[in-house]
Amino acid sequence: MNTAAPALTPTTRALAWCLHLLVIGLLALTAGRAVADSRPHAATIVAASAACALVYAVGPVLPGVRRSRRAAALWLAAVGVCWLVLLVLSPDAVWVAFPLYFLQLHLLPRRAGLVAVAATAASAVAGFAAHQHSFSPAMAIGPALGAAVAIAVVWGYQALYRESEHRRRLIEELTATRADLAAAQHTAGVLAERDRLAREIHDTLAQGLSSIQLLLRAAERALPQAPQNAARYVDQARQAAVDNLAEARRFVAALTPPTLEGTTLADALERLCTTASARHRLTARFHLTGDPAPLTTAHEVALLRIAQSALANTVRHAEATTADVTLGYLGDRVALDVVDDGRGFEPARLPAPDPEAGGFGLAGMRARAHALGGTLTIESAPGRGTALAARLP
Repeated sequence: MNTAAPALTPTTRALAWCLHLLVIGLLALTAGRAVADSRPHAATIVAASAACALVYAVGPVLPGVRRSRRAAALWLAAVGVCWLVLLVLSPDAVWVAFPLYFLQLHLLPRRAGLVAVAATAASAVAGFAAHQHSFSPAMAIGPALGAAVAIAVVWGYQALYRESEHRRRLIEELTATRADLAAAQHTAGVLAERDRLAREIHDTLAQGLSSIQLLLRAAERALPQAPQNAARYVDQARQAAVDNLAEARRFVAALTPPTLEGTTLADALERLCTTASARHRLTARFHLTGDPAPLTTAHEVALLRIAQSALANTVRHAEATTADVTLGYLGDRVALDVVDDGRGFEPARLPAPDPEAGGFGLAGMRARAHALGGTLTIESAPGRGTALAARLP
C-alpha cells in the first residue's frame, strides 16, 4: 500500500479484502457481544467500534496511504488509538490485534513493524488482563502466538514476492535478450545475404557483361576488314548473353549454377577454360591432380566462382596469352590454382574497390574462401604474371 509495498495482484487484492472483512467482522463481534450481554457501557462500545471501523475504512480509500509510508504510519496510529480505546471498554477487542499485526508488518518498515507488533501484543495482553483483574502466562500465549504467526506469514510472503519479482525480471531480461538476439541474427542474415548477392552478381552477371563488352569491342574492331570475324565475335557475345541469362534465372531461384548441374566440378572448370579460350585471345588449360573426392555444393560453387572471377580478371587486366587452372585434391583439402603469364601487378598496391572502376573481384574471392574456412593467396609482380591459390578444408 506504499512505494515499498508489493504491487497489488489479484491474489493480494483478495487477501486484502479478506483482511478488511476480518477487521470489520471482529469489530462487529465486539459491538454485538456488548449489546447481547447488556454490558454497562454497551452504547459506548458500539460507538467506539463504529469509530474504529470508520477510521479503518478511510485508509484504503486515501491514495496517500498507498504511496507514502508516513501517511500509512499516521493512519495506523489513528486506527491503533481507536483500538486502544475499544480495548479499554471491552475485552473482546483483543481479537482485533491479530489483523492489526498484518497491517503493521505490511505497511511499516521491518524494524518499525516489529516494534508496532510487539507494542500491539503487549497492549492486548495488558488490556485483557486488566479486564480479568488477574494475569497468567496463558493470557500472553494467544497474542504472542498470533504475532509470531503474522510475522512468519508476512515475511514468508515478502520473500516469495521478492523471488517472484526476481524471476519476473529475469524473464523480462531473457525475453528482451532473445528479441535483441533475434534482431541481431536478422541483421547479420541480411548483411550476409547482401554480401552473398554482391559476390554472386559480380562473379556471374558482372563478369558476363564484361565478357560481352569485350567481344563486342572485338567485333567492332574487326567489322571493317573482317566481317566474318566480327560475326563470330557477335555470335560469341550472343551465347555469353544466353549463358548469363540462365545464370540470372538460376541465381534468382537460389539454386546451384547451371554449369554444375549434372556434371562434376572438374568438368565445369574444364568447360570454363574451353569457353574462355574460344571467346578471348587466351589459351586457358585445365589440370586435375589427386583423387577426386565428393564436395559439398557450397564448396563446388565457391571454387567455380573463384575460377570464373580469376579468369575474368586475367582477360580484362593481365593481357596474358596463357592461363592454367589446376584443381587438386590434397587429402583433407581441395586446392584451386590459377596461374597466368600476364603483366602482373603489385598486390600491396591494389586500388580500393570503386563502383565505377570495379575492383571487387579479389575481395569477393577472398570472402568466398574465408566463408568456408579456407584461404586465398595471391603472388604477383610486374612483368612476372600472377598466381592465385585457393585452399578449402
